[in-house]
Amino acid sequence: MPPHSVTIQIILVLFVATLVRSALGFGEALIAVPLLALVMPIEVAAPTAVLVSITVAFVIVIQDWRRIHINSALWLVAPTFLGIPVGLFLLKTLPEPIVEAILGVIVMAFSIYSLASRRNHELKDDRLAGFFGFTAGVLGGAYGMNGPPLAIYGSMRRWSAEHFRATLQAYFLPASLAGMAGYWFGGLWTPAVNRFYLISLPAVLAAIFLGRAINRRMQTRRFIYYVHVALTLIGAILLGKAFSVAN
Repeated sequence: MPPHSVTIQIILVLFVATLVRSALGFGEALIAVPLLALVMPIEVAAPTAVLVSITVAFVIVIQDWRRIHINSALWLVAPTFLGIPVGLFLLKTLPEPIVEAILGVIVMAFSIYSLASRRNHELKDDRLAGFFGFTAGVLGGAYGMNGPPLAIYGSMRRWSAEHFRATLQAYFLPASLAGMAGYWFGGLWTPAVNRFYLISLPAVLAAIFLGRAINRRMQTRRFIYYVHVALTLIGAILLGKAFSVAN
């Protein structure tokens, strides 16, 4: 068993990450894995975070299945599995700082422009869902960062806060299950992962319900604003990581 202070840190990290995920529908990956990796091996931190992700997605899908845009979720999920092998190839061929810097610039530029612009860039249908799903698969396969393309897509579709949150979980559930299967076959789903998951489960469940309450209080326009602020922060984090590694 880890020291008591380490256990508390793990529970707090997963509580905060889950709260963000439950309130906004995405964003926990850049919180959970880097912070967990400070107190446990990355090969334990990553599958623990994915197991929590499965739990969050499952509970939200059960809670709010009526708010899921089923067609959108299907059009996003299917291309993801085509993008994952491409992402794995990029992981082996391109330096991670370069990809993180490019992604950070793109995400920040889009979000800052959306925050500053008075024009509403809206997608009326799911014709571009395949592109965003494929991109999410590429980034997920390479760096476990499916979220930003999905958040951009949801904001451009002008989904309400509740539909945004529920639809993204309908995407994350099969994607996370596939990721966990990979950890299983790779021998990384260990008793340590189960132990950390179980000790954090009460806090995770509490964060899911608290995040749902926060999400339901947000009006669509204000929610989209928060999404772009979160994406801007994610882009800045990616740029910071890229430059820190480069230096």
